[in-house]
Amino acid sequence: MRAMRRNLLPIITVVLCTVGIPIRAVTPQSSATGKIKTAIRAVLDAQAAAWNRGDIEAYMDGYDRSPHTEFVGGDTITRGWETVLDRYRQRYSTREKMGTLTFSDLEFTILGKDAALVLGRWRLKRTGDEPHGTFTLLFRKTRAGWKIIHDHTSSA
Repeated sequence: MRAMRRNLLPIITVVLCTVGIPIRAVTPQSSATGKIKTAIRAVLDAQAAAWNRGDIEAYMDGYDRSPHTEFVGGDTITRGWETVLDRYRQRYSTREKMGTLTFSDLEFTILGKDAALVLGRWRLKRTGDEPHGTFTLLFRKTRAGWKIIHDHTSSA
């Protein structure tokens, strides 16, 4: 089994390089990793705070204001920051529908100095129900700071 893994390592490395995935991610012990995690956590904290005061536009500040920003949920792919904003406005048109948002169980995978993947859970506390689920967010460091460029969210 070890011999097979050892033989697969060069092949995996070539495949990762070919598809453009960096193989030299920031090491878990580095101060750069801590800074990236802190910056991304600040984005998520700001989003939750904005949501919980009913400010969808401020919540959307966590996303890259780009026509390439993507949100995947259910059977729908929504592209473009403006379109994602419109989706949130339609689905959460009242303060009651928004409820109180929390994020938990965050797991960070640093892909490089300007990219990170965040896996986590979301929960809305509303009168009468508590929808919840999981998400995977792809963050990119932009001129405006760390921003979500791809959000894949599912409901439990």
